[in-house]
Amino acid sequence: MDILTMGVEEEYHLVDRATRAPVNRAPAVIGALAGELGEQVQSEFYTTQVEVCTEPTADRDDLRAQLRRLRRTVADGARLAGCAAVASAAPVIRPEEPLTVTDNDRYRTMARRFAALLDPYHLVCGCHVHVGTLDRERALALANHMRPWLPVLQSITCNSPFVCGRDSGLASWRAVAHADWPTVGPPPVVDEVQYLAYVDGLVGSGVLLDRRMVYWYARPSEHVPTLEIRISDVNADLDTVTLTAMLVRGLAGALLVDVDAHVPPPLPPEPALRRAHRLATMYGIEGPALDPASGREEPATFLVDRLFDRAAPGLAAAGDLGTAEALWQGLRCRGTGARRQRAVYRATGSLEAVVDSLEVAVADRPLEAA
Repeated sequence: MDILTMGVEEEYHLVDRATRAPVNRAPAVIGALAGELGEQVQSEFYTTQVEVCTEPTADRDDLRAQLRRLRRTVADGARLAGCAAVASAAPVIRPEEPLTVTDNDRYRTMARRFAALLDPYHLVCGCHVHVGTLDRERALALANHMRPWLPVLQSITCNSPFVCGRDSGLASWRAVAHADWPTVGPPPVVDEVQYLAYVDGLVGSGVLLDRRMVYWYARPSEHVPTLEIRISDVNADLDTVTLTAMLVRGLAGALLVDVDAHVPPPLPPEPALRRAHRLATMYGIEGPALDPASGREEPATFLVDRLFDRAAPGLAAAGDLGTAEALWQGLRCRGTGARRQRAVYRATGSLEAVVDSLEVAVADRPLEAA
């Protein structure tokens, strides 16, 4: 079994140190870090956000070390700019200043075309996991096989219960807000010819600016030879991020056996698949989940265990099985980021304390032993 590489992109909010509200300081932060991080630190749609990107790696410890270094460096740059970088998928506290779109042609065009989405409730941050090396044809085939498992991956990463000063009632507000953008949702089952015809048709009709605006939960990347999984909230907890990357890589490795054997992908009904994502949005791992294949509701943790069973050959081949199982048991006990945010608020009554708990400069602690 081939061992795929992994890469992670994380988006962070920049918040004022006094008010903890998002602030438009990304140009200063990125400018201060460009010499050290180069293209590993980038702008995002709003100037209240920064994005970091790891290098591809086949080693989980290297991936974690890269993320730790990137987070520390961004935290230092934010501090110099009088702000903090936080890993929450939605703004916990409402911005006190108008949102500013990053000054480049693509983002300005998006802002004009999708002006109805320019509000603080759509100011969201995600975590994207890339696995490769995969050409577009193989990446699409793998996406077809991964579709039923994406709600399960979503459930372990929910980290946006609060938005603009109030509890949304959801585990992931980001999932709701992000779904307002064109094409966000489960990937359609297509081959390469169908993909190009469909996407280029959307671009030609003006629905999308370009192929980079395909926001499916699993998509072939247009700038690197990978499959990109875009279902996750950004998380302050490095264990959650590392676990998610290992599960994506392990599941991909296991499913590629079927892809390469030309086994047809599973085809759960579209309504069931969307309902599964909705339950993940509402509850994370703290409530019911839907198995899209059977149509039965099960405890969310049961479906994560089933995901482990399916991904086990890929996890074992990469040497990740024991570590991933230990991290899952830790997450199962601690709960998702959404649960931990609410616990901080219950203990303190302070949304500012919630924001402080999400700073990316986290204390180091090693991965649990395999």
